[in-house]
Amino acid sequence: MEEATQENGETSVEERVNSPPRGLSKTAQKKQLKQQRYEAKKAERKARMKEEKKREGERKRKEWEEKLASVTEEERSKLIESRKGMRKERMEKRSEEREKKIQRLNEAKEKGQNIVIDLEFSHLMTASEIHSLVQQIMYCYAVNGRCATPGHLWLTGCKGEMESQLNRLPGFDKWIIEKEKGSYIEALQDRKDGLVYLTADSETVLDDLDLNKIYIVGGLVDRNRWKGITMAKAQEQGIQTAKLPIGNYLKMSSSQVLTVNQVIEILLKFLQTRDWKASFFQVIPQRKRCEAGSEDNSEEQQGEEDGGESEEEDYQSERKKKCVEATASDN
Repeated sequence: MEEATQENGETSVEERVNSPPRGLSKTAQKKQLKQQRYEAKKAERKARMKEEKKREGERKRKEWEEKLASVTEEERSKLIESRKGMRKERMEKRSEEREKKIQRLNEAKEKGQNIVIDLEFSHLMTASEIHSLVQQIMYCYAVNGRCATPGHLWLTGCKGEMESQLNRLPGFDKWIIEKEKGSYIEALQDRKDGLVYLTADSETVLDDLDLNKIYIVGGLVDRNRWKGITMAKAQEQGIQTAKLPIGNYLKMSSSQVLTVNQVIEILLKFLQTRDWKASFFQVIPQRKRCEAGSEDNSEEQQGEEDGGESEEEDYQSERKKKCVEATASDN
């Protein structure tokens, strides 16, 4: 397939992946400008939230000091001891939860479902897109750590700017996750027959998850610039492909792609429930859904399960923020 393509003067996926991005089109420039505006608003919102948090902390501290000042010395001692006891109890509970999480993740390394996030596309993304993907990966790890039966997560092609940004995450060096500078083909060469790349361009629908298989999710933000790249990559490498059975259970409101963290969370939900419908409806935002139970499995409404999205809005919710912050504190 690729030999015929190259004879016609076209570049292979390998060449495209290893070549720097060319000049941006007008559409891409508009998207970049939109992203810059979004980043500016995000920075403003972050500063505002930080200031509000600071004011709330000062208010609580003032209330506590006033409360202590209004009681007798004996009552004051009791209040202080009670507060210390509550703090100790919280710390002990957090420590216990951390130990259980470590145990679950270590067990997953031995008998959990292997899931790979392919980071070999990082040079095709801007710095802000890499940052977006890093945040998604952090959320993936947080969600996995909270699962009763977590998967065994891999990061392959973890080098360059991607590796630099990941290493800046608090506690990343302590993550119980496989980190490989090389590709998944290199890291899992003895299990190549079991590799399955998840891509919406595949004709094979994923009915179930097999512990003997290793599922690969493309780590690519704003995938619309590189349509079909994961499918072509898998075909060149001679590995299996499959797509999530989204169209069997719901319609997508448009051809919007799913983020890497959404794909990973869907897989983790399915590992717990063995129910695709429940997994999709718990993870895919309602704004991306059209109508449920449709028999229309058209490609336009299938969605893109090999990951990526042009904006970061899907993991900006308070739930995800708390999840990520807790992950950092666990380490």
